[in-house]
Amino acid sequence: MAEITLKINHRGYSMYCDEGQEERLNELASYVDSRLRDIAAAGAATNESHLLVLTSLVLADEVFDMREELSLLREKLQSKTGVQHSHTESAGNSEEEMIVEAIEYLANRIERISSRLTISGQGERMQERAA
Repeated sequence: MAEITLKINHRGYSMYCDEGQEERLNELASYVDSRLRDIAAAGAATNESHLLVLTSLVLADEVFDMREELSLLREKLQSKTGVQHSHTESAGNSEEEMIVEAIEYLANRIERISSRLTISGQGERMQERAA
């Protein structure tokens, strides 16, 4: 077991993890800290506990959104796979097209999330300047 200290909201949290997982945990902590700072900058929380709960809810919302998107993508892939079996002579092309579609879909989804986060962050900064 490896012991690391993760920094979230200017506090250190000692954690144990499997060897080799240190970098991943640091990346996760950095992401959580980034989202927490966004929420704190918006002034949405009244104290640290409230800030941590709000951050947890925002992260859970992101996970739920991704699960829904993944479910829709799986359904789409399954429907494409059914079509692929009925057209066996073009199976190779259909599979490649399906992969390209999936990659394009995921790229668009990432862009939408990034845009939403950027717009959200800009709106929060504008509110701060106005205050």
